Amino acid sequence: MSEASEPQTGEQAEAVNPHAEVVRRLATVMLRTAVWPGAATVVAGAVVATVLVGISGLVGALIGGVVAFGSSLLTIWLMRFSGGMNPQFVMVIALGGYVGKMLVLLVVMTLLGGIDVIHRESLAFTMLATVMVWAGAEVVAFKRARIPTIIPGN
Repeated sequence: MSEASEPQTGEQAEAVNPHAEVVRRLATVMLRTAVWPGAATVVAGAVVATVLVGISGLVGALIGGVVAFGSSLLTIWLMRFSGGMNPQFVMVIALGGYVGKMLVLLVVMTLLGGIDVIHRESLAFTMLATVMVWAGAEVVAFKRARIPTIIPGN
């Protein structure tokens, strides 16, 4: 039997899938572009909160920044995980991941908001700023990546 007629394993089929390659390459570009601005936002939020509020502001800002940073990294992981799937499943996973992230962020804000050691506004503003900066950096990365968004079939 020739190599062309042999059935492909999952890894071989995924290696030839142009959609998976493009999505994973885009995830890598987005990660490289967003990680430093995201980290700088967390640090800036921590510094501002410490100056304005004190230790409780620092704690709140660090927790908010770490949670937002983690949720943003989850987006990149979801892109890598779903990259080789059918594009309709990718959209379902993307939307489900977004809704899941927002619910987790809401639960974190609700649960941690009443703790005295944590300044609620520092937590909220640092979390919001980090998510917004990261999303903006992902948009910039997408525009600069020069990756085709439509992949023609053979």
